Amino acid sequence: MRLDAKTVHAPEIGPVWLNSPPLSLRQLRGRVVLLDFWDFTCVNCIRTLPYVREWHRRYESLGLTVIGIHAPEFHFGRAPEILAQGIAEFGLPYPVMLDNDYAIWKAFANKYWPSKYLIDPDGYMRYFHAGEGAYEDTELAIQDLLRERDARVELPAPMALLRPLDAPGVMAFCQPPTPELYLGHRRGRIANAGGFVEDKVHNYAMGAGPMEDLPELGGAWHSLADCAATAGAARLCVIYSGAEVNLVVSPTAESGLAELVINQNGEPVPAESRGADVELRSDGQTVVRITRPRMYSLIRSGSFAQALLEISCGVRGVQVFAFTFGSCVEGALETA
Repeated sequence: MRLDAKTVHAPEIGPVWLNSPPLSLRQLRGRVVLLDFWDFTCVNCIRTLPYVREWHRRYESLGLTVIGIHAPEFHFGRAPEILAQGIAEFGLPYPVMLDNDYAIWKAFANKYWPSKYLIDPDGYMRYFHAGEGAYEDTELAIQDLLRERDARVELPAPMALLRPLDAPGVMAFCQPPTPELYLGHRRGRIANAGGFVEDKVHNYAMGAGPMEDLPELGGAWHSLADCAATAGAARLCVIYSGAEVNLVVSPTAESGLAELVINQNGEPVPAESRGADVELRSDGQTVVRITRPRMYSLIRSGSFAQALLEISCGVRGVQVFAFTFGSCVEGALETA
């Protein structure tokens, strides 16, 4: 959304920075500024990062400053050392500000991960986009403001789309997947009779059966506000619709490592459906090794389907936060 009139000054940004000296919008006057509100576990944010990196590479020397505003969705994202691992994983070369208390998020009245705000050299907000997509429109808006800054600037053609799914209107052809499912009792629900036993360790009995949009727990779990933590041998089942499944997980505090056994429809995940983080163990089981807090890719299929996903874990303290699901993969487009 373009804001052509210079009517709204951008709020000032904050003082806590991870990979840069503190910056302010006042000291950046004269430059075009792109603010990207993101979270390193957010699948929608992750998909936009290659574009943000490239805009930084293309336009930094021409007058653009890119700043990532990291507003953590889960508690572990507040730790600078954990966020630093995420920044390294995604190869982000531009400054990242920590908005752990959501002060900047609230100042901008922001509501979405990701959200992008363009600020002109005079400090006025001139463009806004929430969510994925609109990559060419965003880059053209960057170029327009760079030309306002310097009419003689020489700019490249907008970058080619990185994925067929990024083309305008493509998402409308994709079937709606299962919505994001949370495992913390503050935002989540489960199929077990009686729901979560909040803030306590409880031995959950399976029997109700998982339902779409409603996971079922089995075994020992500690229900917390934003996650469910294993308290011994534990299982988790959910029926989902989609072509892609991701899970935000944190390993145990004791060992820093954990292993989840993943089954699809009662069997190890077939090779053609395994997400990037799924491995085939020597005993034939498909597993995900949890080495640090982040989003893990469990299922990456070429077609949209409904399936039963089962996760088992035999160690204590593994924190399971949220599932995200996707339906728009290249294979899904072929059947749309």
